[in-house]
Amino acid sequence: MSKTSGKAAFGTSALAAALLASVMALSPATARAQVLEAAVDASPAGLDPHLITAFTSFQIVNGTIYEGLTTIDKDLRIVPGLAQGWTIAPDGKTYTFKLVPGATFHDGSPVEAADVVASINRVLSKDIASPLASRLAAVDKATATDASTVTIAMKEASAPFLTALASIAIVPRVFETNKDGLQRQPVGTGPFRFKEWQPNGFIELSKHAGYWNKAQPKLDGIKFNIIPESATRQVGLSSGQYAMLPNIDAATALQLRGRPGVKLAETMELAYTLVGMNTSKAPFDNPKVREALNYALNRGEIVQAALFGAGVPGGPLSPALKDWAVNTSSFPCFTPSAAKAQDLLKEAGVTTPVAVTLLVLPRQDIRDIAQVVQAQLNKAGFKAELRIPELGQFVQDWRNSNFDAFVSTNAGSVDPDDYFFRTFRTGGSTNVFKYSNPAVDALLDSARVDLNQAGRKAAYDRVQSLLACDGPAAFMTYGQLFTASRQNVNGFDIIANRSLMSLANTTLAR
Repeated sequence: MSKTSGKAAFGTSALAAALLASVMALSPATARAQVLEAAVDASPAGLDPHLITAFTSFQIVNGTIYEGLTTIDKDLRIVPGLAQGWTIAPDGKTYTFKLVPGATFHDGSPVEAADVVASINRVLSKDIASPLASRLAAVDKATATDASTVTIAMKEASAPFLTALASIAIVPRVFETNKDGLQRQPVGTGPFRFKEWQPNGFIELSKHAGYWNKAQPKLDGIKFNIIPESATRQVGLSSGQYAMLPNIDAATALQLRGRPGVKLAETMELAYTLVGMNTSKAPFDNPKVREALNYALNRGEIVQAALFGAGVPGGPLSPALKDWAVNTSSFPCFTPSAAKAQDLLKEAGVTTPVAVTLLVLPRQDIRDIAQVVQAQLNKAGFKAELRIPELGQFVQDWRNSNFDAFVSTNAGSVDPDDYFFRTFRTGGSTNVFKYSNPAVDALLDSARVDLNQAGRKAAYDRVQSLLACDGPAAFMTYGQLFTASRQNVNGFDIIANRSLMSLANTTLAR
């Protein structure tokens, strides 16, 4: 070989090596491009699916890290999840579920019927104290018939049971009695697995390579950047630093509408905003005081001032549930009257102005609503003060009923039982109001076991009328729910219950 040809050969080799190095250098960038960068307003209060109550936690784990036997699709229908199918005994008291083949946990262990049984037992355990326990109140016993078959015997028929199961995440059986292990190191079955949590920085999920649905996920991962300032999140989305702002409020959506490269998805929220009242403490142990607070509220004004018109005044059920919700025109207290509120306070025999401290969920839209509520109450015989703690403290005070009243939002569902039973039944797992009404209890109990739609509808109509004006919650609004994303985000469907499960089918166009 001549020197010339040698130089040519060396040059070709060097060029090939350079090209290879270039490709290798580009590969990580290409991989990173398929990690969806999202920005959220607050750090979650924990990641254990059987213990969390805050939306900031729910949106990170539901349908992404964790799955139930059933799930709720974008059209709010109950569809198979980890169960590929099920049969129900004619009397409605025995359910048999067949698990999807090939499902694994993120630690690599197979999903077996014993894990399902342990998950159900964990939610029902008094030591775990899950706020989801009321959803499984009708369960008598869960049994692993074989590795892929679960039989659940019921104490009584349960019309909302399949809906309830969508919220019961399946976790490895080793966590059955472990109350702390999943709060910061979640282990689920979903399309994305937990990778890293930097407090007040980000939570990153990566693709679950062993996911049972081989067509998903299409992303390599999701990074939830924790950015408290709304303006910073908006600038980040507009610049392309972030690809998505999930589940944002109307004020943020209004600022983003029409910006180049940004698109908005929206739907009617299932969750509702409320003023919750502690009925075990004065003055809200008096039904007339609770009724007075309802009359003091101008819900239309709240929608306009705090939600920028992107919502509707709402009662105990979301108007999105057209087959269930009673029109608010049938509730007298939804016609605002400061004079009527003051008259009721006089009838109650309380000293006016009635001093009340409102515990406020530290979320911008709820802060805005609380300020409007404060002004309205102060014109109607109350003297309201706002207390806005950090999220963890709010959740702790809320769960421990450490409040006079609170302004917050409660999650909704596709079935009225999930709104009402755990929240307003005596002893319900999220009945932080300490409310007890035998008439409401009897109606909720009957509606649970009635497999006839008309019978259930009649019971829930009556429940709504009993709760609307002197119950423990002053129902205020149902807002439009928005998700903002870049134009290159495809395949994402916004879901009214705030689940981000459709991220499994989302892609980023290059």
